[in-house]
Amino acid sequence: MSSDLRLVVFDVDGTLVDSQADIVGAMGDAFAAVGRSAPARAEILGIVGLSLPEAIARLSGADGDKLAAMVAAYKDSYAARRAAAGSAASSPLYPGVSEVLDDIHAVPHWLMGVATGKSRRGLDALLTSMGLSGRFVTEQVADDHPSKPHPAMLYAALAETGLDPEDAVMVGDTEYDMEMARAAGLVFIGVTWGYHPRERLAGADYLIDEIGTLHRLLNEIWSER
Repeated sequence: MSSDLRLVVFDVDGTLVDSQADIVGAMGDAFAAVGRSAPARAEILGIVGLSLPEAIARLSGADGDKLAAMVAAYKDSYAARRAAAGSAASSPLYPGVSEVLDDIHAVPHWLMGVATGKSRRGLDALLTSMGLSGRFVTEQVADDHPSKPHPAMLYAALAETGLDPEDAVMVGDTEYDMEMARAAGLVFIGVTWGYHPRERLAGADYLIDEIGTLHRLLNEIWSER
């Protein structure tokens, strides 16, 4: 492999797509399945990025059979919402994302990957609906790893691409993405249009307010090395 290769690993929800309506709705159905009221919207969005069982456990304090029932209800609700509206409508790409992915993909020695709390089924459905299947050379999902912020997803992405941490960056919208990147030794680029407020991303190496600035920032980061 060329030593010129670089890897950009993206979070999905809150970074590439805005899925908050389905997340909040499905979480409401998960709580209703066990006869409980859902937390406030801000509280739900605050745990986006964690794997689903971890997220629901933190929000509800449930465990055992009750947690399993809530997880199953969430998955069923989310899938039904996606099927009813289509992924492109229920989890639309943020403005400018498609163009930036195209620009990065056009650079021969830049690779793209995903590290997401989504399941394999959920990620595949989303990428297919967006016409992005095959765009990412490494796809790390919650089915195969401990929840963020454990660095296992990024370790796997590096192993699959044969790159070192200094040759990769993580782009995400949550504190969990940031902590995962730090644990794996990657530069973290926080985005401010997602689900965690700016103050929770204060430890990011870089913060961007518009996806259109990402390509230039990557050039700056890697030209400094």
